[in-house]
Order: sequence, then C-alpha cells, then structure tokens
Amino acid sequence: MGAQQSSGGLGNLFTSTAHHVVMLGLDSAGKTTVLYRTKFEQYVNTVPTVGFNCEKVKGQVGKSKGVYFTVWDIGGQDKLRPLWNTYIHHTEGIIFVVDSCDHERFEEARIELMKIAKNAETIGVPIVIVANKQDLPNARSVDELERSLTLHELTGTHPWTIFPAIAVIGEGLFESVNSLYEMMVKAKKSKGKHKSASKR
Repeated sequence: MGAQQSSGGLGNLFTSTAHHVVMLGLDSAGKTTVLYRTKFEQYVNTVPTVGFNCEKVKGQVGKSKGVYFTVWDIGGQDKLRPLWNTYIHHTEGIIFVVDSCDHERFEEARIELMKIAKNAETIGVPIVIVANKQDLPNARSVDELERSLTLHELTGTHPWTIFPAIAVIGEGLFESVNSLYEMMVKAKKSKGKHKSASKR
C-alpha cells in the first residue's frame, strides 16, 4: 500500500510510493526498538540486528499522518557499518539513533554520523537524530548531545533536527518521523526549484 496524499500543498510533491528511509546508529542504540515501536505501536522485544530489518511504517502525526515510509534498520556493530553505504543510495531521509546514556561512545557515534553526512550520496538528505533512552539515569539532554555530536557541522549540507525519545514507550518517535518528513518535503521542493532554474 502506498503513501496517501493530501488534497493539496506539500503532500502532492511526493508520489504514491512509500518513501525510502534508512535508520543508522551504533549497536545497542535502540534502532530496532524504534522500528518496531513505530511499526506496531507497541513494544517488541528485540535482539541485536545482524544485517538489516525492513518494515513499512505509517506516519501518525502532523503532515506525515497517513504517509508510508519503507524504513531500513541496518545493524550497528563495527563490522556491519561498511554495509551502511549500500543502503544510503537514493534514500530520502536518514534517522540516526543515539543512546543518550552511552557517554563513552558519543565520539564514536559522532564519527560515524559525520562519515555518512560527508558521503556524496547523502548530500542534501535530511537527517533526524533520535536521542533515545531519555528516561534512564545519566541520559544527556538534547542540547548536550547536540554539542557532543557537533551537529552544527551538518548545517549547510543537510537539513537536520534532534528529538528526545523513549523508544520502549514510543515517546518522541512519531514526532521525529513527522519532522523528517517535513524536511524531506522541503528538500524535494528546493531540488525541484534548482532543476527548473538550471533549465532556463
């Protein structure tokens, strides 16, 4: 089943197919929990992903309500990260999940995020950073994570935002999806304008 379009405005910029989104992040960040919480709207016990999971997810809030996304959840273990490059081709959006409590790996997460952001295949692709596990002790705030991950470096090459989230209960997840969708719409609209201008 494809994405449902609104009667006018931004929704009409997209075709009726599900939008291609990749979900990346270090192992144990909670990516698969995010995926199945948004897919089934309930907690699903998961195991470490070896390879990838893929599900069609339906937006529930804002402009993304009723819109479908094909979300590719790629394993985050060090040995699997080279595979990320295989899945980012022609993606319309990137969800990068971070464990807000895993302070010792913030730098590792930052390096991996910046590698993806600097890949020529992703330039201009919107990125939403999901600051997961905000309910746990010692979770860093969104502002602290923004600094630790040097997210300001994304400005100019990627539309981006960061959302606090608690994946096990679904808090912040559909809002993150909606924000990503809104950035995707704007990016597509902007790309269309650039193409029109280049033809003149």
